[in-house]
Amino acid sequence: MSALRSQPFKALYLTYEVLTTVFIRAPFWTSWRPRASWSLKRAVFVKFLRRREHLSSIVQNYGSSSNHRAIHGKKVDADWIEPNVALVTDTLRMWSTAAAVEPCRIPGYWISNNDKKTLLPLNKKVILACHGGGYTRHSAHPSDVAANVVHGLMKYCRSNVSAVFSVEYRLAPEFPFPAALLDVLAAYDYLVNTKKVAPSDIILEGNGSGGNLALALARYLVENQTLGTLPLPPGGLLLFSPWCDVGDSHEVGASLDLTAPVIPSTSYEADAIAFLGPHGRGAADFNRYISPASLHPTLKIDFKGFPRTMIVAGGAEPMLGQIHTLRDRMVKDLGDELRYEEYPDAFHDFVSVSVGDPERREALKEVAKWIR
Repeated sequence: MSALRSQPFKALYLTYEVLTTVFIRAPFWTSWRPRASWSLKRAVFVKFLRRREHLSSIVQNYGSSSNHRAIHGKKVDADWIEPNVALVTDTLRMWSTAAAVEPCRIPGYWISNNDKKTLLPLNKKVILACHGGGYTRHSAHPSDVAANVVHGLMKYCRSNVSAVFSVEYRLAPEFPFPAALLDVLAAYDYLVNTKKVAPSDIILEGNGSGGNLALALARYLVENQTLGTLPLPPGGLLLFSPWCDVGDSHEVGASLDLTAPVIPSTSYEADAIAFLGPHGRGAADFNRYISPASLHPTLKIDFKGFPRTMIVAGGAEPMLGQIHTLRDRMVKDLGDELRYEEYPDAFHDFVSVSVGDPERREALKEVAKWIR
């Protein structure tokens, strides 16, 4: 499969996929709807999304060449984020040593309504964004398909959000857990101590696997304040369709799996294996930084001290069971500070799709009301 990630095999394979999708798969898709309530247009569109993510998992980011090693594009607004080893606890260092990963310099991309990133208006929020993609694909770059989420946030939340700062964290399998946590931790510290954004003015956002990463960073900041070098936790936590059980304690129903646009459940396992690396599948059962919704009896977890949180989910997504577990656990400690919005016919990570669906518009409008 690695040969398909290099030219000319990559181009040949993509050509094959386009032709077979247009002339063979698409006509078949029009004859079958996973949910009776879906229009034909939505049913076919979801199938296209599902195939797109399947392609991305094979050839890796066919629509983008961006990664953590370079800032791509002359007109993009980006900064380099330097690592800060003073932020790393003994436990995080132990996990890093086991995975042979270290803090390193990474890019972060700005999306804003201002001409310059240095002009961050006072009394407005800054969103620190963690993109989705199963920890194995996609990019924080503004041109990547994953950026549909942050572009949507700026469109609907511009009255109270000055900018989004999207982290180009390192991807598995080359960089397994906790590489991404080290990266987003450095990005958060950069916002607070270099850009001088108050923690209370930062909204930590993540969708899919990015939601998993946002949960891990929020926990790290809450649980390790005694370290003395960590900034305070953010003012809010925003989660779209978060992947919160990397293990298999929640089953994916077959009927829901058929409607998943991101990847089928069999590929979730491949992403999990890549992300966990040398820690092994067992780490997904009992590590609260990896699977905060795990049902394994050895997991001891609470959400005391977490920032106010909004969770947005789709009723047609295969992760719904684990998202419900996360919601129920968080509400025990957060009470009214936890807001949950579920859209019955929406698929997984529906806010990452930039066209059409009314659920996306409605969800982003509700997010704008929630951000204050």
